[in-house]
Amino acid sequence: MKIFNIHEAKTHLSRLVDQAARGESFVIAKAGKPLVKVVALNAPEPAQMKRRGFLAGQIVVPEDFDRLGSAEIEQLFTGDA
Repeated sequence: MKIFNIHEAKTHLSRLVDQAARGESFVIAKAGKPLVKVVALNAPEPAQMKRRGFLAGQIVVPEDFDRLGSAEIEQLFTGDA
């Protein structure tokens, strides 16, 4: 996310508002300290964004996932050939 100081934001306000309306949010800072985040009104709230399970049914995790490569890893630690 881009950060603009107040002077730069005032100078390019129209362009920045258009970008925010297209979903490209930005932050306005004063003396390098972030003050506000500008987002589109129709942007989903963080609580509305659904992340968990978004790949459900698209990937398969093997049953032995936690043991994959264990023999090779053990060999690296013990030095047995």
